[in-house]
Amino acid sequence: MLKPDVDSLVPHVPFNRRTFIKAALGSGFAAAVLPVSAQTIHTDSEGLEAGEVGVRSGDTLVPAYRAQPKGKTHLPVIIVIHEAFGVHEHIADVCRRFAKLGYLAIAPDLFVRQGDPSVYPTIQQLIAEILEKVPDEQALADLDATVAWAGEHGGDLNRLGVNGFCWGGRIAWLYAEHNPRPKAAVAWYGPVTGAKNAMTPANPLDQVSELHTPVLGLYGRQDQSIPQDTLEQMKQAIAQGPQAGRGSQFVVYDDAGHAFFADYRPSYKKADAEDGWRRALMWFKQHGVA
Repeated sequence: MLKPDVDSLVPHVPFNRRTFIKAALGSGFAAAVLPVSAQTIHTDSEGLEAGEVGVRSGDTLVPAYRAQPKGKTHLPVIIVIHEAFGVHEHIADVCRRFAKLGYLAIAPDLFVRQGDPSVYPTIQQLIAEILEKVPDEQALADLDATVAWAGEHGGDLNRLGVNGFCWGGRIAWLYAEHNPRPKAAVAWYGPVTGAKNAMTPANPLDQVSELHTPVLGLYGRQDQSIPQDTLEQMKQAIAQGPQAGRGSQFVVYDDAGHAFFADYRPSYKKADAEDGWRRALMWFKQHGVA
């Protein structure tokens, strides 16, 4: 795991919870999580092509943050699925971490049609105004478009992996059930059950029979938002599901809660985050993504 560079921590300009202007995709943090922690990790872009690109999905140009080794092609691809706060600095940093290891990593803004999650001062408002208005079908279609874009811009889609956090962890599970193309997926504290409605008509547990891809699930035992019994139900369902998904594994960290990988938040658990990152990299390598 890369160590924090305190001198280059973001944000670089003054702001507070009441006033926050997002400069560009992949920069700054959402108002709902300010102030960010002093331990926030910053990965530079030296040797990388990094920044915003546009992905055509239907009639929408979806902005995405992309990082990859400069001047190289035929790269393994990691689709990074953002958490509730959108493609902010932490997600961009994760893309750069993957790129430093030789991947083309790309994180599409799956909230682009619903609005900017960075402006809401509370997580509750963000959920009501953004998350609850994003159809799963739309998110999965945008990910399909992002995969296609990566294949046309230096990525080797025969070495495709998916990595999602929180809200994006749930979507990572769904994508592994939706598209047979990825070789492996990693879901960081992604719910496998939950309320169903027009936007979220099915949960990962409901669709285990369609699981095409082995998933590594990384969870915290102290996470009150994801009951441990739901993970047990998921394990049992996977064991009875298609062969392609039976290699899925779960790792539960005893002392970790939700968002234990989020180094910019108080929930960060350094040892567990580093172990999870190591396991994720091994998972992708083990399944032919690296």
